[in-house]
Amino acid sequence: MKVVLLAGGLGTRISEETALRPKPMIEIGGHPILWHIMSLYGVQGFTEFVVALGYKSEVAKDYFLNFRARNADITIDLSKGTTAIHAETGPDWTVHLVDTGLSTQTGGRLKRIAPWLGDDTTFLLTYGDGVADVDLEALVAFHRAHGRLATVTAVHPPARFGSLALDGDRVAAFAEKPQAGEAWINGGFFVLDRKVLDLIDGDATLWELEPLETLAQEGQLMAYKHGGFWQPMDTLRDLRYLEDLWASGKAPWKLWR
Repeated sequence: MKVVLLAGGLGTRISEETALRPKPMIEIGGHPILWHIMSLYGVQGFTEFVVALGYKSEVAKDYFLNFRARNADITIDLSKGTTAIHAETGPDWTVHLVDTGLSTQTGGRLKRIAPWLGDDTTFLLTYGDGVADVDLEALVAFHRAHGRLATVTAVHPPARFGSLALDGDRVAAFAEKPQAGEAWINGGFFVLDRKVLDLIDGDATLWELEPLETLAQEGQLMAYKHGGFWQPMDTLRDLRYLEDLWASGKAPWKLWR
C-alpha cells in the first residue's frame, strides 16, 4: 500500500524558515520533518512513498538524491575523481518525487499523483508537516472493517495557551497545557479508496473542502479517533516544541530505534 505525502505548499505561516526550503524540509534534530513522517510509516511496514512536491521541489530532490552521502563518511580520491561512501544500508524505502506544480492546491496535487498509484485501489495520505504516534496498522484495519471510501484520523488540537478558570476576578484554576475538551479535528493520516480521486476537479480543488465535504454528506467518510500524540508544525513555536521533544530523547512519534 503506497503512502502519498503532500509536500508542496508555501508554508507562509512559518516563512522565517521557508524562504530557502519547503516546509517539509525544515529540520528537527538534523532531519527534515518529512523524514520523521516517513520513518513513522516505514517502521510500521509502509515503505513506498509518493511525495507530491511543489514549492522549491529541488530541495527535496537534492536531499534524497544525496541521502546516503549525507548520512555517511565519504572518501574522495581527488587524483582519480572517485568517491566511496562508507554507509550501512539505508532505510528500505522507495521514494517517488513528483512535481505537482507550484500553485496547485491539496486536492489538485492528489489528483496529479494518480498515475503513480499503479494498480493499488487503496492508499494512505497525509501532510508533510505534522507528526504523531498513530498506530497505522490499526488505522488500516479500521478502514477495511467499515467498507467506506475514506477514513480520516481525528485528533484533539494541541493546546497553545494556558487556560484560566475565573471566579469573578479571582483565578480559581490555572492549566499550563489544557486539553482541548471534546473537540476533534482533521489530523491527516487518511486511508483512501482511489475512487475519491473522481471527486477532485483539478488543480484548484482543495482536498479539505469539496471532496471531503461530499464524502461526509454521502456517508463515505469515517473517523478513526486517535487520542495519542499529534502535533503540526505551523509556527516557529511549534518547531521549537518539536525540537525540544526530540532533544529530550522522548519524542512520542519516534516509534523506531
